[in-house]
Amino acid sequence: MIDPILIFIAFALTLAGFVKGALGLGLPTVSVGLLAVAMPPGRALAIVIVPAVITNIWQTFVGPYLRDIARRLWPLMLGTAVGISLNASALSHASTHYGNIALGTLLVIYALLGLFKVAFSVAPRHEKWVGGIVGLVTGLISAATGVQVVPSVPYMQAIGLQKDELVQALGVFFTVATITLAFNLTSSGLLSTATALPGAVAMACAFVGMFVGQAARSKMPAETFRRVFLVAMVLLGLYLAGSAIVELSW
Repeated sequence: MIDPILIFIAFALTLAGFVKGALGLGLPTVSVGLLAVAMPPGRALAIVIVPAVITNIWQTFVGPYLRDIARRLWPLMLGTAVGISLNASALSHASTHYGNIALGTLLVIYALLGLFKVAFSVAPRHEKWVGGIVGLVTGLISAATGVQVVPSVPYMQAIGLQKDELVQALGVFFTVATITLAFNLTSSGLLSTATALPGAVAMACAFVGMFVGQAARSKMPAETFRRVFLVAMVLLGLYLAGSAIVELSW
């Protein structure tokens, strides 16, 4: 009999892969958010980290902007790596309830920023120092929750990256962040042979979802899909944070 958890992992990663294929981001955000319903965020991230790294590496090299991205975003990426390393023990030691509250809150913040199209602007002369600070904050948050979209994605939008360049920049940034997280998960014992089978299922389903998402990208209204996705993230975030708060209050 197939383990129900493996079925749930397959569903979560197929959906997350679809979102990433359609939008260029969202695989760890969606998958960790969904899997955290049934397991601690640290274990969820350990299952999805390898698919996340591989899909991000693939996205990194799809486009001609790699050199310019590295030149502009190195402070953001360095700060993120430092922040993850400084908070390396958070996923393995934090309470599941508090981890879910943090994860749910971040999902809601990220989705609301997108729904209300909150726009920021960073002048070119301030990019490096602002990018470093944003990266450090992103790294500290990512180490505790596995989510790397806040405040990094609003920052990349704020410096004026265009559509295709932004998609490739997301791949470059998430590659650095997820590889750093993978090292920390390995050193903390969360990434081990016990996650090999769930990780293999996750990888296969993530690629299936990505290919479907890429095919659907040109056939669906992008704005409609974006809004449905963001509303779903709000609901998921509220569920994760709300259920954890209720359990803590008992």
